[in-house]
Amino acid sequence: MMFRARHFADVCLMTAAVALAQAVPAADAAQEAYLQWSAPQADTIGKSTYENGKVGSRWDGRLLKTERAINFKIRATWFTPEVIRASARHAQLRNRLSDDETRALVREAESAGPTVVMVEIDPREGSGVIPSDWEAFLQPKGASANPLQGVRGVDTPDLRKLQALQGVMQRNYDYDRFWVVFPLSRSDGKPLFADTATEAELVVRIRDKEGKVAWKVPDSICQRTRVLGKAN
Repeated sequence: MMFRARHFADVCLMTAAVALAQAVPAADAAQEAYLQWSAPQADTIGKSTYENGKVGSRWDGRLLKTERAINFKIRATWFTPEVIRASARHAQLRNRLSDDETRALVREAESAGPTVVMVEIDPREGSGVIPSDWEAFLQPKGASANPLQGVRGVDTPDLRKLQALQGVMQRNYDYDRFWVVFPLSRSDGKPLFADTATEAELVVRIRDKEGKVAWKVPDSICQRTRVLGKAN
């Protein structure tokens, strides 16, 4: 009986080892699927978090204050894990990069911070100057009534050097570009997006006016938020 029990235990261990060995390559394959995306696939995924908005009305202060911009067009690209990989794949196809070089682009982009949004601003009317004290906030949609539910972003100019944070959109030189890093936990340590949150909202404040864009919160961000929440 002892031999049979030991034999059965050995068989179970071997079966578990085989299952784990099969699962790891499968997980790796899923993580690296982006290396096989076609150009149209990378383009579609890369554009999936691109949104347009505006700060201020077209008629705000018109004809009264021409020494400064009085309203702004904004564009925002949220670099979720999927969009980072689409941007890296876009760079790979354009620049003939190897798979290892493309993996390196993803690693450096993901090490830039918990999550990154590229904010593009086009000043309209007046001087065309963007005030240096503008701010950006990330929050669950509809959280404006409770500012503690959102987080302030940090403009990080050095990120403009990272290829996987360039996006796939053709550059519009009417817009100045800013790379803003956001935490995924609030000041009280709670996750930025609770399990019940379905939409995220970017709020851009310039002087006394605000503009917003919104996205569906992807599963990859929810998962990252939960991991960071457990770590805290």
